[in-house]
Amino acid sequence: MNNSIDMNFIEILETYFRGEKLEAAFFIAPVGLLLIGLGIVALKAEKGGFAWGIAIPCFIFGLILLVTGATVAFRTKAQVAALKQKFSQDVAAMVQNELPRMEAVNRNFRMTFYAFGAIAALGLIVHYLPWEWTRAAGAILILAAGIGLLIDGFAERRAEPYTRALESLKDPR
Repeated sequence: MNNSIDMNFIEILETYFRGEKLEAAFFIAPVGLLLIGLGIVALKAEKGGFAWGIAIPCFIFGLILLVTGATVAFRTKAQVAALKQKFSQDVAAMVQNELPRMEAVNRNFRMTFYAFGAIAALGLIVHYLPWEWTRAAGAILILAAGIGLLIDGFAERRAEPYTRALESLKDPR
């Protein structure tokens, strides 16, 4: 492998994981905190079913986002270092492990796209049920689905060039 291909791949790898870390640390985790905060505010500002209809899904989705964002942000540096080390030792072995992982990630985008669509549709249905808590819970489900679609929208676009770079290493032409 020549040096320009090596440097180009390393730049693409770093760009992919820099974006992942930034999204996790400055979007996913903070939005998780905001949702938890919204749930707390709802319980302080409102009483009854509406407050709980906001609070419970906010706490659930907020905790999921907070843990996911923090986990991804903190693991990324070590993950990049390990990939660079594997790349410098044995490109084929690194690609043999990393390409299937990224192909699985890319396949999951389609599945999560439909899952978030289903959550949004469920939110719309639940929102129009006759109880206070369902009105609130439906709105939060729609919000959570929109947040998920944004997260995956960024991630999918970031994953495409990285996956293509891995594929080009597998089959250099």
